[in-house]
Amino acid sequence: MPSAIIVGGFWGDEGKGKIVAYIANTDKPKIIARGGVGPNAGHTVEISGQKFGLRMIPSGFVYKDARLLIGAGVLVNPEVFLREVELLKVADRARVDYRCAIIEPRHCEMDRTQDHLKKIGTTGTGCGPANVDRVCRIAKQAKDIPELKDFLTDVPLEINEALDKGNFVLIEGSQGFGLSLYYGTYPYVTSKDTTASAIASDVGIGPTRVDDVIVVFKCFPTRVGAGPFPTEMPAEEAERLGIVEYGTVTGRRRRVGYWDGKLAKYSAMVNGATQIAITGIDKLDRDCYGVKEWEKLTPKAKKFIEDIEAEIKVPVTLISTGPDMDQIIDLRKEKL
Repeated sequence: MPSAIIVGGFWGDEGKGKIVAYIANTDKPKIIARGGVGPNAGHTVEISGQKFGLRMIPSGFVYKDARLLIGAGVLVNPEVFLREVELLKVADRARVDYRCAIIEPRHCEMDRTQDHLKKIGTTGTGCGPANVDRVCRIAKQAKDIPELKDFLTDVPLEINEALDKGNFVLIEGSQGFGLSLYYGTYPYVTSKDTTASAIASDVGIGPTRVDDVIVVFKCFPTRVGAGPFPTEMPAEEAERLGIVEYGTVTGRRRRVGYWDGKLAKYSAMVNGATQIAITGIDKLDRDCYGVKEWEKLTPKAKKFIEDIEAEIKVPVTLISTGPDMDQIIDLRKEKL
């Protein structure tokens, strides 16, 4: 029953989209399913210089033989979903669980106008208010939306049947550990849990069916919006290091910090990490840009990775050396 969950270890924007896309392209899953909150999280995939910023469709769409499923725990904005289906030409394989709760225009309006939500740096995509309606049992579901009728499915049934047949299933989370409603920097968090356990629940698989949990960290963590950030560096220092990034969904400039080993270790513990993926090693040392072999990394980069493994006690199996999907060092065969 091969399955893997990929989640973010810091505050989102760790590069999960690239890691998902790479694994999808190399390991060829039967199903790629997305858990998480909803369209408030954007995943960026870059292929041969072309960028795709996705908010609903799983980042593994690059592997054309996989079913692309959105779990029942995810909020769906029909307009965003249908737009991405058309953009990526995936109508034949993109499906939504019929129990997904729906984000309506009024939810987005509430998200953008309520003072307490603006103060915590909400994305304004309606997720928080939609989850409130879901808890109050008044939210619409995907099965209630005529425009989605051709895309409905039972996601847990599809995934568990695929696992029963021995097929590989790749499950992607959204946002990051530090934004978890339970374990993050409350109240500066999202509207539900974002850990691997919650992602498994979102798509309808039990903990005994999860084989691997890959937690993604980047060398210089970033955060969009308000909230605690213990290792944050001045914006001028980030500019000097050449780390100027903007959020996929909001376009807001990301705050940048130094590596946070304490948070990384705690995040790996709660997520139950079996593997770690590190992104942005080329930001740590520009001489690592585009490198695809461990031996060609600089001593500085190698020490950084080795120190992470020594502290967290989990193997670093994937190292991103640039934005493109193929700019990666894959050590899974050597370390697992």
